[in-house]
Amino acid sequence: MPIHFQFSIFNYLYMKHVGIFCILLLVSMGTFGQSANVDSLVNILETQNLSAEKKLDLYKDISQKYMQNDLEKFKKYTALGLELAVKERNKKMQAAFNANTGVFYSYKASYDTALVYMEKALELAKETKNENLEAKLYVNMALNYSMKGDFSKEIEYDLKALPIFEKIGDDKSFITLLVNLGTTYRSLYDEERALYYIDRANKLAEETGYSHGKILVYYAYAGIYYNQKEFEKALEYYLKSIEICKKENNKHFEILCAQSIATVYLEYLKDYRKAEEYANESLQQAIEFGDPFRIRGSLRILAQIRLIQKRYKDCENLATEAWEIDSTDIDTSPDLASMIAISNIHLNNKEKAEHFFHMYIDLNGEKSKKSLQETLIGMEVKYETEKKEMKIASLEKEKQLYIWLGITGILLAIALGVVLRQKMKSIRKEKQLIATRSVLDGEMGERTRLARDLHDRLSGNLSAVKIGLNNQTESLQNVCNKLDSCIEEIRRVAHNLMPASLQFGMKVALEDFAAQFPNVHFHFFGEEHRIEERKEFVIYCCANELVNNSLRHSGAKNINLQLVQDEKHVTLTVQDDGSGFNEKSVAQGIGLKNIRDRVSSCDGKIDIVTSPGKGTETIIEIK
Repeated sequence: MPIHFQFSIFNYLYMKHVGIFCILLLVSMGTFGQSANVDSLVNILETQNLSAEKKLDLYKDISQKYMQNDLEKFKKYTALGLELAVKERNKKMQAAFNANTGVFYSYKASYDTALVYMEKALELAKETKNENLEAKLYVNMALNYSMKGDFSKEIEYDLKALPIFEKIGDDKSFITLLVNLGTTYRSLYDEERALYYIDRANKLAEETGYSHGKILVYYAYAGIYYNQKEFEKALEYYLKSIEICKKENNKHFEILCAQSIATVYLEYLKDYRKAEEYANESLQQAIEFGDPFRIRGSLRILAQIRLIQKRYKDCENLATEAWEIDSTDIDTSPDLASMIAISNIHLNNKEKAEHFFHMYIDLNGEKSKKSLQETLIGMEVKYETEKKEMKIASLEKEKQLYIWLGITGILLAIALGVVLRQKMKSIRKEKQLIATRSVLDGEMGERTRLARDLHDRLSGNLSAVKIGLNNQTESLQNVCNKLDSCIEEIRRVAHNLMPASLQFGMKVALEDFAAQFPNVHFHFFGEEHRIEERKEFVIYCCANELVNNSLRHSGAKNINLQLVQDEKHVTLTVQDDGSGFNEKSVAQGIGLKNIRDRVSSCDGKIDIVTSPGKGTETIIEIK
C-alpha cells in the first residue's frame, strides 16, 4: 500500500532559502550579461596589459556576471579580485569582494562564514562612506540571520537598511527589501502586513521595469497563495517568475522556481508527469550551477515521486544521495530518512529500514522542538514588532502634538507681538500728542507774554519817546514818522502773536486777520460758540500759516478762508487759485509738518487737495 507524505518542501524553499533573494544587492552593477559578454571580459583580462585599477573593475564585473549562473567561476573571480584589492590597499574594492565572498558562502548555506565576511565588508563600507553597500550588507546579513532562525536579528538589520535606501533613492534595492519584509511578516503569520509590503514592491517594480524585482515579487505572491491553499494561483505566479528567470539567464532563481512548481504539481495537483519534468529540469540546472543544496532539494522531490510510483529502489537511491549531501538539516532530513526507511521495508532490507526509521523518529523530534522554538520566537518577534509599531505611532502622535503646540505658541507670540506693537505705537503717539500739546501750551503762553510786553511796555515806551520828541524842533519830524511806523509794526506783530480779538472767539479773530489782506475773503457758517482755548488757538495758527503760505508761495489772486461750526465739529477750509504744488515733494516741509502736528495734537484730521497749476484746498476738521 503506497504511503503519500506531505513534505514541508515549500517551507524549506520559501523560508529556509528565501534569504538568497537579496544576494544580488551586493553587486554594484545589477545587470547580468550573456556568456559571450563574460568571455570577452575574461579575454581582455587575460590578454591585455592592464593597470591594477582596471583589473579590479574587470574582476568585479566578471564575478558579478557569473553570480547567477556559475557559482564556481563566481567564487574564482571574487577571490582573485579580493587578493588584488588587498595587495593594492584598495579598501573600496576590498569591501565589494568581501561582500561577494559572503554571498558565495550564503549560496553554500555556510551562514556563519558568510556573516564573518559580511562583517568585514560592512566595516570597510562604513570606513569608505559607501552607504549603498552598507545598506545592502545589512539586508544580506538580515537574511543570513533569518536562515539561522534568528528573526530578531533579521528585523533589526532590515530596519537599519530601510532609511538608507530611502535616503539614497536606490529603487532596486528598496524593492528587494520590501519583498524581504513581506516574507518576514508572512513567516510571522501576518499575511495582511506581508501583502502590504509585497504590493508596494510590485508597484515599484512595475514603475521601474526592474526584471529581477518582478521575479522576487511573483515568487513572494506565489508563496502567499500557496499558504492560503490557492494552488492554481500559486502555480500561475511561479510560472511567471520562471519565465523571467529564463529570459534573464538567472539560473539560481530558475532552479528555485522549478522546484516550487514541481512541488505544486506533485503534492496538490497530482500531476506526476509535470512534477517529474520540472524536478529533472531543476536538478540539471542545479548541477550546472554547482549548488549542492539545490541538487539535494531536486533529488528529494524526485525521490518522493518515485515513492508514489512504487519505484522503491530508485526512491532509496535518490533519497540516499540527497541524505549524503546533508543529513543535518532538521527541516528536510526527517522526510529523507522516512523515504529511505519505507523503501527498504518494501525492499526487505529490515535492518536498514529499522535504522532509518529510528533516525526519522529522532530527527522528527528535533524538528518538532525547533518548530516550537521558531513559533515562540516568531510570536515574540511579532509582539516586539507590534510593540515598536505602537511606540512609533505614539511618538508620531506626540510629535504631532508638539508641532501643534509649537504652531499655537508661534501664533500666540505673533499675536502678542502685534498687540505689543500696537500698544507701543499708541504709547508713542500719546507721548507725541502730549509733547505737541505741551509745546502748543508753552507757545500760547509765550506768545501771550510776548504780545503783552510788546504792547504794554515797548509800545508804551516808544509812545513816550514820540511825545518827548514833539516838544523838540521841527527838524525832528522825520524821527517821529519812523517811530510811528515802529509802533504800528509792534502792534501788528503783537496782534499776530496772540491777537486780542481771539478772546472774543474764532470768528472775530479770523475776520480781523482776513481784513489785513485785500484778496483774502472770510466766510462763516453755522452757530458760533466758544470751544477749548487751545483748539481755538490751533485753528487760528493753522489759518495764519495756510494764508501766509498761499500769499508767499502760490501767487494766488484770491484766497477763501471759511469756518464752519456745529455742535460736534469745527471745520476750517483755506482755498486759493494759485500755482498749487506736488504734495509728495513738499509734504515733509516744515510749514506743513507744523500744521499736521498742531491738528494731530487735537485729534483732528487734515486733507490737502492740490496739483501743479490748479490751486490748493486744505480742509481741517477738529472735534
